[in-house]
Amino acid sequence: MNTWRLLTLEVRNAFMNMAIDEAILRARIAEMVPNTLRFYRWKPSAVSFGRFQNIFTEINVENCRKYGVDFVRRITGGGAVYHDYEGEITYSAIVGKRDLKTADVFHAYRLICNSLVEATNILGVQADFDSGNLKHCPNVLVNRRKISGSSQYQRGGILLQHGTFLIDVDLEKMFTFLKVPWATASAEVVPVARKKITSMKHELESHTSIQDAYEALVKGFQNALKIRLIEGKLTSYEKGLAEKLCMEKFATENWILRGKTVVPSFQ
Repeated sequence: MNTWRLLTLEVRNAFMNMAIDEAILRARIAEMVPNTLRFYRWKPSAVSFGRFQNIFTEINVENCRKYGVDFVRRITGGGAVYHDYEGEITYSAIVGKRDLKTADVFHAYRLICNSLVEATNILGVQADFDSGNLKHCPNVLVNRRKISGSSQYQRGGILLQHGTFLIDVDLEKMFTFLKVPWATASAEVVPVARKKITSMKHELESHTSIQDAYEALVKGFQNALKIRLIEGKLTSYEKGLAEKLCMEKFATENWILRGKTVVPSFQ
């Protein structure tokens, strides 16, 4: 059975969350660390958006600033996502494609997303993998509504996939910060979104604790990927690189607005 490093559930701000994910990716490419599974939350709540998106068409920047919601550009693709501190756990899996035994992007999505399906099932709700389409990344559905969305980045034979797991969702709040091209007000979006997005609380009609959801996710990854998770910590290299990436890349206007950075590939 393959052994992975588990970085247990922690809380960081948006810029450090993205910096840590990239630092682990770089360390894994350099074969300095093993395959790694990380869980985290966002404080303050934040919006992340895809590597090639235009921030002003995807996010209501004014409302984010007004309500103290961070916004950050990811290195992965996909669309804009609202990460609520109270209502979500985010996972990131950094793994060699050889270890997943696939070079196919969508097969890799399926393998990892099956872990989210398993976790949802453990919590008492039947979920299914959805392969997505040209506009939407693969995701996990409950009764045809999304409960987990993911995005990917691949480099040097290593895959980074991170994504959400919705414990609770406030759609009115979500679309205060996310823009939808066809809508002139968030009130137009919410009725449509209710048909497309769900959460553990909605499906179970009861509260699911952060701890219960986290434990189910850990079991879900172990069961679906047939791996053994051993708790670990970031190395000194990863910590130092994450701090550098946070300050000189993810928190900078140049990266947030234009997706450009002066941070060297490795340092």
